[in-house]
Amino acid sequence: MEIYEELTARGLIAQVTDEKEIKELVNNGDAVFYIGFDPTADSLHVGHFMALCLMKRLQMAGNKPIALLGGGTGMIGDPSGKTDMRKMMTKEDIAHNIACFQKQMSKFIDFGEGKARIVNNADWLLNLNYIELLRDVGACFSVNNMLRAECYKQRMERGLTFLEFNYMIMQSYDFLELYRNYGCNMQFGGDDQWSNMLFGTELIRKKLSKDAYAMTINLLLNSEGKKMGKTVSGAVWLDAEKTSPYDFYQYWRNVDDADVLKCIRMLTFLPLEEIDKMSEWEGSKLNEAKEILGYELTKLVHSEEDAIKAQEAARNVFSSGSSSNMPTSILSEDDLKEGNIDILSLLVKSGLASSRNEARRAVEQGGVSVDQEKVTDPFKAFPGELLKGDGMVIKKGKKNFKKIKIC
Repeated sequence: MEIYEELTARGLIAQVTDEKEIKELVNNGDAVFYIGFDPTADSLHVGHFMALCLMKRLQMAGNKPIALLGGGTGMIGDPSGKTDMRKMMTKEDIAHNIACFQKQMSKFIDFGEGKARIVNNADWLLNLNYIELLRDVGACFSVNNMLRAECYKQRMERGLTFLEFNYMIMQSYDFLELYRNYGCNMQFGGDDQWSNMLFGTELIRKKLSKDAYAMTINLLLNSEGKKMGKTVSGAVWLDAEKTSPYDFYQYWRNVDDADVLKCIRMLTFLPLEEIDKMSEWEGSKLNEAKEILGYELTKLVHSEEDAIKAQEAARNVFSSGSSSNMPTSILSEDDLKEGNIDILSLLVKSGLASSRNEARRAVEQGGVSVDQEKVTDPFKAFPGELLKGDGMVIKKGKKNFKKIKIC
């Protein structure tokens, strides 16, 4: 099976501009493609992970990826899918985040000579002359067409700043610069980027009379219609300091039954023939599929050793309540109040709840236990002495565990 057909079979392709031409380029290894990453944090997250997996697949088939880091567009903010304006970042914040991104990307993409590039759009966007840009690029954009774009329509009622309105032009200009300087002929992104990407391909065709193409990939959705990679405690990061390998494994181990095969197809590098056999699995076999998913993705993002440890720790907890290799939250004496700590604080400080209100609901609904004893009183407090030595194991729901210790 050639790479384009494999992407289709894995459910990755959402929309394309010119399927025949794109299929030929990709299958022949002639695509020089880019995906943009705005450095809004100091770590990539699961949403980026999908794009990195796609880049890896295409590179393995002989195509050349360009990872475009948004040092320039990151200073504006993409309104796509947003209900409010993004927090403005300083140049120093953006530079730090870009350095973190580059290190993480190297685990997925081979940036050896002639194989791939990392490019920062600050190199051209920050030095643009406004009048020249208006004359050179602005004349190619219809405001009427821009306002019909879904990414802008979603923001019109809440308010769309002129700053954000320019994002589409900046992204389109990126494609133009990448085409001119690096021969980039294809743009990839999430399906929420479709409007921005169409304007980029049209800009190249108008300015250079050259062919350029765009393809969007399906974004993973869970059965509740929310984007994958979000938990009650925040995003699922690729940085082990932000999301431990165990928590990363557990995130995928806990996906809904309806999503597990979709995730395996889209994100793992297991052969499709092997995955197709899993489509007949049900009941306890689906739990096995979830273990495969968690293991494969943890190995890909972290290491095989981390994946083995995370899987063994999860199995130990579920089978015997053992806390061996369980992720641990370390507290200090300052976290105690008069030598004690209440159950709501334990849940929040361990990361099992994002707020005291969420923690209270979990306790009152009977979903919390400490050292295998259910806690239903939201005012329950524990002596700090219990957190010393081996500490305590706190459980929220059926599958979320944390050991808590004071050191």
